Amino acid sequence: MKHTLSILLQNEAGALVRVAGLFSARGFNIDSLTVAATQDPAVSRLTLVMQGADSAVDQLIKQTRKLVDVIEVSQAAGAEALP
Repeated sequence: MKHTLSILLQNEAGALVRVAGLFSARGFNIDSLTVAATQDPAVSRLTLVMQGADSAVDQLIKQTRKLVDVIEVSQAAGAEALP
């Protein structure tokens, strides 16, 4: 099943690598990835699309929330998700 995640993270050097490394270490392939600064230049929004079982993605979200640079993780569903 396809999942769209939105992650707010500190705009620090290496933050994206730490998030992508977590996904890689857990065996998830990122299908699409977009990163841009928010209105607060210290915070960036990372939007990614990936595939995986619901239970595995839930576990991955919990692990992502534990990363130091991550502020918030949310999963878009239904009409909120990009195709």
